[in-house]
Amino acid sequence: MRKKLIIIMIQVEKKLLVTCALPYANGPIHLGHMLEHVQADVWVRYQRMCGHTVYFICADDAHGTPIMLRAQQLKVQPEAMIAKMNQEHQRDFVDFNISYDNYHSTHSDENRELLNLIYIRLKENGFIKKRNISQLYDLEKGMFLPDRFVKGNCPRCKTADQYGDNCEACGATYSPIELISPKSIISGTMPVIRNSEHFFFELTEFSAMLQAWTRSGALQEQVANKMQEWFISGLQTWNISRDTPYFGFEIPDAPGKYFYVWVDAPIGYMGSFRNLCNKCSNIDFDEFWRKDTHTELYHFIGKDIIYFHGLFWPAILEGSHFRKPTNLFVHGYVTVHGTKMSKSRGTFIKARTYLKYLDSDCLRYYYAAKSSSGIDDIDLNLRDFVQRVNTDIVNKVVNLASRSSRFISTRFSGQLANALADPSLYCKFVNAANRIGNAYANREFNHAIREIMALANLANRYIDTQAPWVVAKEESRGAELQLICTMGINLFRVLMTYLKPVLPMLAARSEVFLNTELQWNTLQQPLLRHQIKVFNRLFNRINHDQVSNMVAASKADTIVD
Repeated sequence: MRKKLIIIMIQVEKKLLVTCALPYANGPIHLGHMLEHVQADVWVRYQRMCGHTVYFICADDAHGTPIMLRAQQLKVQPEAMIAKMNQEHQRDFVDFNISYDNYHSTHSDENRELLNLIYIRLKENGFIKKRNISQLYDLEKGMFLPDRFVKGNCPRCKTADQYGDNCEACGATYSPIELISPKSIISGTMPVIRNSEHFFFELTEFSAMLQAWTRSGALQEQVANKMQEWFISGLQTWNISRDTPYFGFEIPDAPGKYFYVWVDAPIGYMGSFRNLCNKCSNIDFDEFWRKDTHTELYHFIGKDIIYFHGLFWPAILEGSHFRKPTNLFVHGYVTVHGTKMSKSRGTFIKARTYLKYLDSDCLRYYYAAKSSSGIDDIDLNLRDFVQRVNTDIVNKVVNLASRSSRFISTRFSGQLANALADPSLYCKFVNAANRIGNAYANREFNHAIREIMALANLANRYIDTQAPWVVAKEESRGAELQLICTMGINLFRVLMTYLKPVLPMLAARSEVFLNTELQWNTLQQPLLRHQIKVFNRLFNRINHDQVSNMVAASKADTIVD
C-alpha cells in the first residue's frame, strides 16, 4: 500500500518581534550567554522558514554602577568602554550566526526618548511617587551603595558574605540596611546610613492585572507557579531612581537623580526596534507596540531575571499604554560537567575563545539537542559534546551526502535520476515535517533533533542495505545505481532542511552542493533530473585536542583578566 504524501501548507500569517535579554556591557560574551541567543535564533530561523515576518533584535545593557566603576578601573570614559564592548558583542553574535536584524545599545537617543515618554506617562497617570528613604553610604567613595555593592550577614539565617538584596543560602529578600555587619565591596569600609529622596513606581496598583496576565499562557507553567510566591508575599513599590554618581539617564526635572538601570534596560527592546524602524522606513514601530496590535512580542530570558520581566516590565507597559509581551520564554543556566562555569578550571569559556578552536554550528547543535521548553539547566559535557557532534552531524548526516554523491558525480556527471528508488521512504521523511515543525514551534528542540536523527538512521540503513558500492561494480546496473544515489541525496536534502534552523553554516554549504535552496514548503517535490555540484567536505570532524586547547586557552584568559 502506497503511503500518502502530506502536503505542507505554509502561509504568511504572523508578524513577530523577538528579543533576547540584553547582555551587560562590562564584559565579554561567554558560552552561558550563547545558550539563550542560540535558542532564540533557532526559533526565529524556523519561523522565517515558515514564511512569517520576524524582526529579531537585541542591544547592550550599558548603564549602572558596575559600568561606571569598571570604566574607572580601566581609566577610560564609560562611553568609550561600552562602545568597544558593543563592537565585540556584535562580532561574537555574527560569528555564531545569530541572525539579528538590529543590535543596539541602551545608551542611545532612541532609548532616552522612549524612557522619558514612558516615565512622563506613568507620572501623569499617578504611578510615580516620591519619598525619603534610608540607604547605605560609602564615606570613602562618596556614594550611595547599590544593593549588589554591599555585603554582610543575612538578617534571617545569619549566613555571612551575602549581597544587599537577597540571601543565596535561605532565599530571603531584604533591604541593604537590614544586613548585619555590612561592608562596602568597593572600599571595604563599613557604610553609614543616610537619607535621600527617591522616585517609586507603584507596582502594587497592577497586582490584579499581573496575576491575570501570569496565568494567561504568557509564561511557562513552572514560571507562573514561581511568580505566585511574590503575589502571596505581596508586591512592593519599586525604587526606580539612583543618586549621583551614576552612569545612566538623568530623570527629567530631577538634577542628580538617575533612572535605575532596570528601568531603561527592558525599554532597550523598544529603543533597538525604534532604531531599526529609523533605518527601514517600511517597518511601523506602533504596529508592534500599541495596545490593540495583532502583532506578537516574544522575550527569550534566563530564569534569573523573571522578576523584572514578569512583574515590572508588563506593569510599566500597561501603565504607559503600550502592549504587553505575548510570551516570555524562560530558560535555565549552562553548567559544565555538572557544575557552575569556572575560570580556574577553564570552563568559563568566552565565545571568542571557543570560536578560535571550533565551528559555531557544533555548539548550536549541542545546545539544540539538549533544549526543551522548560527551565531546567543544560549541562555542557565536553566529552559528550565531541561524540555527539561527530556521531550525528558527521557520521549520520554529512556522510550520507558523501556516500551518495560520489557515484552521481563520477558516473552520471552530477545528474540525478528522473525518479525515486523508494517513494514510500521519501514520503515517510516528508511526512515528519509537521511533527518536527511543531517541535521547533514549541521550542522542544531536543524532540526535533531526536526525530531528525531517527530519520538519519533510516537513511543510512537504506544506503547500507542497497550498497551502491556493490551495485557500481556491475555496468549493467547503472540505472539502479543512479536511482539509489538519487534517493540518498534527496533524503540528505530533507534532513538538512529540517536542520537548517540549527546549522545555518552547514545548511549554506549544503545548498551550494545541492544547487538548490533548502525550503520547508518545497520538500514534497524531490530533486529529480537535477544537477548537483561536486561534493566538497561540508563539515570537519572535531577532536578532543581542540577541546583541550580551548580549555587551556580559557584558563590563560583568566590570567590575562
